[in-house]
Amino acid sequence: MAEFINLGNSSFAKARNSEYVDKSGLIAFINETLRTEHQFTCVCRCRRFGKSMAAKMLSAYYDKSCNSRALFHDLAIAQHPTFEQYLNRYPVIYLDITDFTTSYKDNMGAVVDMMEQRIKADLQEVFSDVKLKEGNDLMSYLLQVVEHTGEQFIMIVDEWDAICREAPKYPELMENYVKWLRRIFKGANTDRVFAGVYMTGILPIKQYDTQSALNNFEEYTMVSPGGLAGYFGFLPTEVEYLAEKYHVDKEQIKHWYDGYQIGKEPAVYNPFSVIKAVKRQSFESYWTNTDAYEGLKQYIMLNFDGLKDAIVSLLAGNSVPVNIGMFSNDLNNIKSKDDALSVLIHLGYLSYNVETKEARIPNYEVQQEFENTVAGSDWKIIVDTLKQSEYLLNQTLEGNADVVAEAIDRIHADETSILRYNDENSLMCALYMAYYFAKKDYTWYRELPAGKGFADLVLIPRKGVDSPAIVIELKYNKDAESAITQIKDKRYSDALKDYAGNILLVGINYDKETKQHQCVIERG
Repeated sequence: MAEFINLGNSSFAKARNSEYVDKSGLIAFINETLRTEHQFTCVCRCRRFGKSMAAKMLSAYYDKSCNSRALFHDLAIAQHPTFEQYLNRYPVIYLDITDFTTSYKDNMGAVVDMMEQRIKADLQEVFSDVKLKEGNDLMSYLLQVVEHTGEQFIMIVDEWDAICREAPKYPELMENYVKWLRRIFKGANTDRVFAGVYMTGILPIKQYDTQSALNNFEEYTMVSPGGLAGYFGFLPTEVEYLAEKYHVDKEQIKHWYDGYQIGKEPAVYNPFSVIKAVKRQSFESYWTNTDAYEGLKQYIMLNFDGLKDAIVSLLAGNSVPVNIGMFSNDLNNIKSKDDALSVLIHLGYLSYNVETKEARIPNYEVQQEFENTVAGSDWKIIVDTLKQSEYLLNQTLEGNADVVAEAIDRIHADETSILRYNDENSLMCALYMAYYFAKKDYTWYRELPAGKGFADLVLIPRKGVDSPAIVIELKYNKDAESAITQIKDKRYSDALKDYAGNILLVGINYDKETKQHQCVIERG
């Protein structure tokens, strides 16, 4: 039985028998590329975002060894003009590179050679009437098969970068692997052998001197998804359907699993976690508890200038600028803060806004992973701040203004000791860190348009949380009473017109000379 060639459609059939969200529009996109200059496609997304599902779907659609009409007749692709043209028309080679890295984990240096030998052996079994010529490598043998049968291949490579990610101790292996890929996908006979090639991975293809090692591939990444943004991850309409079907609170789903901005799609949800949550009727950290290839800690704890500042700012809920252009797409070649943050974008720990060129923590699930990572680190000041945050929120709810002011004094002093600025930006960052614990039970709104201005921070309790809303106004070198007056005069509470519960008004002032805060708390 073949391992890699014409595997049929059973894997996709299992997906159709499960909770399946129609992403078959991807097939139409790939169909338009076949036998053109754009027939080489590489899609890079973070783990558990539907890459393997898409690869299995494509394999089931193109594979000539099976009849997949029943699997696709009710999906979007069935209405596309190319549906009949390419349905089950090609021999398909399907590789999951993690199969090889797992099989040869104790002999990683042999992975590329073993892939070559096993695929050739598979070809010999399937195309037994095409004799392998002595000395021929895989590409030469593929050409022999095509010349004999008159049929080009579709090749699908899932997790193409598994070798790059899992073999950091073998830098020469990555070089050999890239050479192997170039021999197959960028050789003189590549266009004769393949009608189309589709690869998936987490990392984009490695760059050499700013050029991709396989620059004939069209790449669609977390930072440059092109027209494929909607085919990986769940969109709001898809999540709404699932929430209604399973009677799950869609606002909770949004809080936990939304937050990825991918290209022009402003709200993309983590599909793995959404399915787990609706099936189990429970909101937990599903994605971050899976078998991560790279731990968050090894990147945020790197000793690069400005990286700690960036992590503190991200924890506070801010967006931070990232220069993604210098990253060489190589986990063994992290040279700067921007490289480290670029890795976190590709791994799904950060969301990237291509217009502002800034990154942020996307949602509560990932936020918890940052918290856990920092809590297990030697960043004592940040760990202490997170612990103080719960105390500060409780004191705020109890109306203990003087205690709140003292707590913010400590947190601001701690934050400015690790940040490189001591101004209004630092003060605002310290305020966000001070109320960090509130993210658990409150929806945050920063610089919220309200009444005649913008409220600095508005916290609205989530459904089922029996606590008042909080409107916070921050002043610098003025007084806390004026902050309360501004909340009232500019009618910031208008932002809560759809909220029926109690409201706390919190005015905070920082005196630059005394380096102390004052606080006034009133019931709204």
